[in-house]
Amino acid sequence: MKKVLLPFMIVLLAAVLVACGGKEESKPNDSAEKPAEQDGLLEEVLANGVLNVGTEGTYAPFSFHDESGKLTGYDVEVTQEVAKRLGVEAKFFETQWDAVFAGLDAKRFDMIANQVGVNEERKAKYEFSQAYTHSNSVLVVREDADIAFDGMEGKKAAQTLTSNYGELAKANGAEIIKIDGFNQGVDLVVSKRVDGTYNDKLSALDYLKQKPDAPIKVVEEEEISEENQSESAFLFRQGNEDLIEEVNKALDAMREDGTLKTISEKWFGEDVS
Repeated sequence: MKKVLLPFMIVLLAAVLVACGGKEESKPNDSAEKPAEQDGLLEEVLANGVLNVGTEGTYAPFSFHDESGKLTGYDVEVTQEVAKRLGVEAKFFETQWDAVFAGLDAKRFDMIANQVGVNEERKAKYEFSQAYTHSNSVLVVREDADIAFDGMEGKKAAQTLTSNYGELAKANGAEIIKIDGFNQGVDLVVSKRVDGTYNDKLSALDYLKQKPDAPIKVVEEEEISEENQSESAFLFRQGNEDLIEEVNKALDAMREDGTLKTISEKWFGEDVS
């Protein structure tokens, strides 16, 4: 009986050792299957040849569709030129303003190009490129309204909830009526459903340029200084300094050779870069 069991035990022991050895050899494969952030975003963008960009597509003159249906605007052209200098193509993903940050967080795109105002709250969560637009805030009201820039206490303001201008309206005591974009805000002003809407001066002037008979007027702050001027820049997720550095180099080169000024003057008649 013992003579029969001995070969059986030897075979069984060998099978166990082989199985154990197999498990140890599989460990490196298990580790390799875990996602690892080996490449930076810049390397990914260059490898794919595409810079994915979140934008509204409804915010003239920065990001909107012309009469032919083509996406265009100041931010669009600046972004396309930056991408060109990186040696890649800019691919735009159109998203409503209040959802564009969630899209960036979810990595639907690599950056946002939509006149994103630079502020401390956003700096705490995201990274900015250098600014490529300098302007100031205005209040758009009906042409027969007697309302000062800081005179919206107890009145209704049409604003996107996550914009700097929404915060400005709250700071001036206004009740916020949620909208998806600037043009919708002006429509509510004209139809007397709200008292005003805060936004960028350049947007308001462009609106009046396109619709000179619109029954609205632009109310500016009494004193304009470096402190109350706004800056807009490209927005990125944190940890993408490699891509941001290259984007800043492209913006520097565009500023130095006059390209940024040319794009700016095309859209606004003056250099706002």
